[in-house]
Amino acid sequence: MIITGAVLEAIGRPAPYAQSRPLTISQLELQPPHDNEVLVRIEAAGLCHSDLSVVDGNRARPVPMLLGHEAAGIVEEVGPGVTEVAVGDRVVMTFMPRCGNCAGCATDGIRPCITGSVSNGEGTLLAGGRRLTRDGEQVHHHLGVSAFATHAVVSTHSIVRVDPDVPADVAAVLGCAVLTGGGAVINAARPRPGETVIVVGLGGVGMAALITALALDGVSVIAVDSLQSKLDVALELGAIAAYTPADAAAAGILAASVIEAAGSARALEAAIGFTDAGGRTVTVGLPSPEARVSFSPTSLVAQGRTIIGSYLGSAVPERDIPIFAQLWREGRLPVERLITAHIGLSEVNEGMDALASGMAIRQIIDFPPVVGTRYST
Repeated sequence: MIITGAVLEAIGRPAPYAQSRPLTISQLELQPPHDNEVLVRIEAAGLCHSDLSVVDGNRARPVPMLLGHEAAGIVEEVGPGVTEVAVGDRVVMTFMPRCGNCAGCATDGIRPCITGSVSNGEGTLLAGGRRLTRDGEQVHHHLGVSAFATHAVVSTHSIVRVDPDVPADVAAVLGCAVLTGGGAVINAARPRPGETVIVVGLGGVGMAALITALALDGVSVIAVDSLQSKLDVALELGAIAAYTPADAAAAGILAASVIEAAGSARALEAAIGFTDAGGRTVTVGLPSPEARVSFSPTSLVAQGRTIIGSYLGSAVPERDIPIFAQLWREGRLPVERLITAHIGLSEVNEGMDALASGMAIRQIIDFPPVVGTRYST
């Protein structure tokens, strides 16, 4: 079938992206789903720093690539062997498929899937191969999803069904921001009642960590970010205090659990400094691979502190997404508050500029229902 999507043509074009236009809106050919794959009509897709990190060159990926990995949509067709979902189901996309058979999948979310990591790096679906072409040229998949498009073919290991009462924009954010930030809280930090959690960096992932921690019984949250507007939002959501990094250091804040979600080496150093004796620093941000941090190993040993890396929130998506959906359903997880704008697909370059500025938390690309050209037989 013929679909419309946002294709990254080249990595590292200079900002502002509204002028350099690294993403072009293109017509593409999408093959039908193979074994254990489904065709999904995309309803909503979030703009995430993992998309921006490919655009700006922080994460090298093959191009041309159809971007987008945080999304929700409706299953329109299932391939052979699919039993997990049916046509008409709403599904959430996840950016790290889990094959269920490798050593990574045996760690209950602690390690990413080895097979999924390889396929993501190569720009293929989990089973290998690509289902996208443009004028006869292959187009790579982004993190097994490629959701900045009207439709996507994905592995069943890249989706989780949700009940239809979960709106598409909320469902989309569950699949990356909430799974990553919220998962870092419940799976890695695991704060106890009476403890305080410090969240460093209030983008989509950091704000998701904040609202998840606040959803736990007896847990308080302190927010740290360089933008006052985000600190104001954190206070509105229920944080007991909010600081700029300099003010936080001057105040000497400490907590048993600290979540670093800024994707900066300096932010991680600050987060380590905010961690109390016996506490846990959980890092989910992805700075440049060349970035390095400096801290005293003695402070870890003598004070019994731990640094934990958490990829995708150390989550098992089919286990954790229903937990977050239920918290949202109960009114304890205000995911809607993370969404700062709804945009059209044609505004994706401008959306990347807003994301790079730090002002946006989550922007959602809305896809109205469309009738595609079905597969020829």
